[in-house]
Amino acid sequence: MEYPLPAAARQYVAEHLHDDPAQLALQARRYPGLPVPDLVRQIQARQKARTKLPAWADNPDLIFPPALSVEQASSARTAAFKASLVNGQRLADLTGGFGVDASCFASRIPEVHYVERDPALVAVVRYNLAQLGIGNVQCHAADALQFLKSTPDTFDWIYLDPARRDTADRKIYRLQDCEPDVLRLLPLLLHKANRVLLKTSPMLDIEQALLELKQVRRLWVLAVDNECKEVLYELGPEPAVDPERYTINLLRNGQQQEFRLNKARETRAVARYAEPLPQGYLYEPNVAVLKAGGFRSVGTAFELLKLHQHSHLYMSDTLRADFPGRIFRIIAAEKYDRKALRAHLGPEARAHVTTRNFPDTVAEFRQHTGIREGGDLYLFATTDLRNRMVVLVCEKVVR
Repeated sequence: MEYPLPAAARQYVAEHLHDDPAQLALQARRYPGLPVPDLVRQIQARQKARTKLPAWADNPDLIFPPALSVEQASSARTAAFKASLVNGQRLADLTGGFGVDASCFASRIPEVHYVERDPALVAVVRYNLAQLGIGNVQCHAADALQFLKSTPDTFDWIYLDPARRDTADRKIYRLQDCEPDVLRLLPLLLHKANRVLLKTSPMLDIEQALLELKQVRRLWVLAVDNECKEVLYELGPEPAVDPERYTINLLRNGQQQEFRLNKARETRAVARYAEPLPQGYLYEPNVAVLKAGGFRSVGTAFELLKLHQHSHLYMSDTLRADFPGRIFRIIAAEKYDRKALRAHLGPEARAHVTTRNFPDTVAEFRQHTGIREGGDLYLFATTDLRNRMVVLVCEKVVR
């Protein structure tokens, strides 16, 4: 595809940016002078980028690769967070992709090397970086191993985000199945860089990753609006015996929730339990804390009482507004009873439902009670210390 786009092509994209790509493809004959299939792909990719890369999606000067490259790219928020972790003079991004991470690293590091094995994607990224006014990124059409073997340079940091799809386009997450295989590449990586920042799937078990990588200094579990997006490992020649685990939840309002733990503190933490129910406030840790394994230490750190060993819900009489997760004020504790619960909800019988350590799923709970999604109240169906089913009726604490 020609770029920069001719004026007529740019106008077509701007006018149809919010239209259905499938319908646009069917109407291609109405624009005989334009490469409509290519432009529809541009529109489709921009639509996919609107949430994660709003500034790029709105920039008419940029060219977008196929939608899959956009789907696999970091969001602006997660890329900026990763850039905040690195320093020094030289960095190599060995799995460059759409260039989002490289563009953020370039705001922190004077010399960035973007490495991508797809030459067409390299050309797009080189063009886009120029449009963004980013001049300190060198682009290389090569795979990670080829680049490392051919360059005499060393780096302060190397960043990798291995591809997590197999040849049948199925999602994978084990380190040895991803491309490149970081376990095989690790000795060369540590020979070429003081530090390595590795991004993995949130599906990968952290304990297994620590055993396999061996060289981990610390790690970050990164969530966005309580959805776990990635786990980042800092690797180096002097690994920690018990790496510190930083949990980060980037919130929609621009703030972030943070909590840190390690395995030793989690093991030493002794949970205290809530009996009788209820206390004044209910706490639900964010997904980053739970992914990092902070099941007991988060409760002890904030002096909270746990409902049950397997529930991972916490309570207190006084508000702990700095808790890393959602907070609710408890209105009542009810039995798992249709009539008792609906008495709190009014004629529309709507509430948000969460089940934790409870025999029924959310769908089964709704079928049993007739309670629909929505409303201002939150129902937590769980089990108390005496293994009795209980439903906590709550309202959310806005911070």
